[in-house]
Amino acid sequence: MLIPFFFVLREGGLKPSITELLTLLEAMKKGVAGQSVDDFYFLSRACLVKDESKLDRFDRIFAAYFKGVEDSLVDLMDGLPEDWLKKQAELLLSDEERAKIEALGGFEALMKALQERLDEQEERHEGGNKWIGTAGTSPFGAYGYNPEGVRIGQQGSRNRRATKVWDRREYRNLDDSIELGTRNIKVALRRLRKFAREGATDELDLEDTIDKTARNAGLLDIRMVPERHNAVKVLLCLDVGGSMDDHVRVCEELFSAARTEFKHLQYFYFHNFIYESLWKDNRRRHGERTPTLDIAHKYGADYKLIFVGDATMSPYEIVYAGGSVEHWNEEPGAVWIKRLLNTYSKAIWLNPEPKERWDSTPSTKLTREIMEDRMFPLTIAGLDEGIKALR
Repeated sequence: MLIPFFFVLREGGLKPSITELLTLLEAMKKGVAGQSVDDFYFLSRACLVKDESKLDRFDRIFAAYFKGVEDSLVDLMDGLPEDWLKKQAELLLSDEERAKIEALGGFEALMKALQERLDEQEERHEGGNKWIGTAGTSPFGAYGYNPEGVRIGQQGSRNRRATKVWDRREYRNLDDSIELGTRNIKVALRRLRKFAREGATDELDLEDTIDKTARNAGLLDIRMVPERHNAVKVLLCLDVGGSMDDHVRVCEELFSAARTEFKHLQYFYFHNFIYESLWKDNRRRHGERTPTLDIAHKYGADYKLIFVGDATMSPYEIVYAGGSVEHWNEEPGAVWIKRLLNTYSKAIWLNPEPKERWDSTPSTKLTREIMEDRMFPLTIAGLDEGIKALR
């Protein structure tokens, strides 16, 4: 089963190597995963996935490939040798618990009773002490209490006393078109990382220290280097207010992730479109603004420029002087954004609105044209494509 799964993963774009497959097989041979599907899932993911941005893809492939592995309790009972079940019980149960089960007729009696209940029961049952159901004292079911029971259909453990657990494992299918969470944003932004050593020499360079000490006839010669930092510089411009109120959460997640990932991050706010000034504090946006030209002059062309906005507005706000809804702009917004694009050759626009809506909104189409089609949806796949465009 593992060999076909290995090739399915490769066809799905994860590209695990033979070495990684052998690592998984060795771990399983040593019993790392035991007999648990959950344990096998985490073990195989750790062994076969090299890029954390591919974890969601692995989940989808795993769910599709192993679907139905635990679909039927009857199939399990028919397929597993009785002596194996006994051995598992001996391993999992304490002496006290085994004594209780033996007092009730033994493990064989417990599993036989379960089979009989499955054959006889025809409807849902709540309460009681016999049928497979909920909130009772029957040995079989969920959300009740029996110290020697088989748990079926319950979300998670409660008393941690079940002799055997039978619950379908469900692995969530994740789609790369969903909105981002902070973790996924960080994973995508890390693709922009370019490390350099800057600042004071306060980090031990172990390799150079060993080399210099050896060359110095064994006399210790400690060598220090500056700490490594992500040297990529990012200029982030965020649309706020109006229709962007619907996207506050994902924008906050993006902002939080960017501040974590980039030491050289500068951010500014705008409303709807770029004009002659931007601001840093929304509470003081009418009194404390920074001229757009000053931003372009202060932050060099080596910055990566990222606009974040839904580009949903009147087209007049883009192409006409005086088109802004908040003030009289002497020059059209299109003129101002093109000035920034002339300064920053690496620039993208991230749009939290679904891509299928873009063509139905004239202002979005116009913004996309100005950006020379460098507009990307604020999704996992969209951010990944946008990061590639910034490299």
